[in-house]
Amino acid sequence: MAYRKYEGSDITVQYDVQRCIHAAECVNRLRAVFDTEKRPWIQPDNASAQETADVIQKCPSGALLYESKIDSVSAETPDETNSIQMVNDGPLYVRGDIHLKQDGETQSHMRLALCRCGQSGNKPYCDNSHIKAGFPTQSTLAAVEATPAAVPSEPLEVEPYKNGPIGIKGAFRLLNMDQETVMQGEKGALCRCGNSGNKPFCDGTHSKINFQAP
Repeated sequence: MAYRKYEGSDITVQYDVQRCIHAAECVNRLRAVFDTEKRPWIQPDNASAQETADVIQKCPSGALLYESKIDSVSAETPDETNSIQMVNDGPLYVRGDIHLKQDGETQSHMRLALCRCGQSGNKPYCDNSHIKAGFPTQSTLAAVEATPAAVPSEPLEVEPYKNGPIGIKGAFRLLNMDQETVMQGEKGALCRCGNSGNKPFCDGTHSKINFQAP
């Protein structure tokens, strides 16, 4: 992943175009800094470093990161509780202390948007291919009363299995679009072929359709 840096007096903004899914949290929340009609489109000095940092932490894909140059703005820290949010007709938003295992390496993240339509050209990340594919999926899981996670601070291991689902291990909450908890768990397999009849979970359909993914 190649992040491009935009230097400001008090903060440096980093942007990875390959991870961006145009959720537009940055543009909608702080257009003074993030404006696609301007060049450069990121101008960190047009708002306070704290405002910029707060908005960057809303970016669901992790395409935006920051480095603070002043003591009053802290570095980003993982959410206390790992969460996986099901986006209607779209990807999985994962937040927390994420350890992504891929190509024999483990990378640390705090925000990810993972493909679950099976069509992304940048697997395991979402690249908005679900829009062109007309990927239809909306959660029908009912909200449940949330309780403290067993080990809120433990890492969430995320591992895409070759030609199969996304394995997850570690305490997490599964959320719907309204940020309501619909399930809590510590282990699971999430569909990423797009054809499971038990979304967001894998039901083995990837084997029947000969799903191919690294």
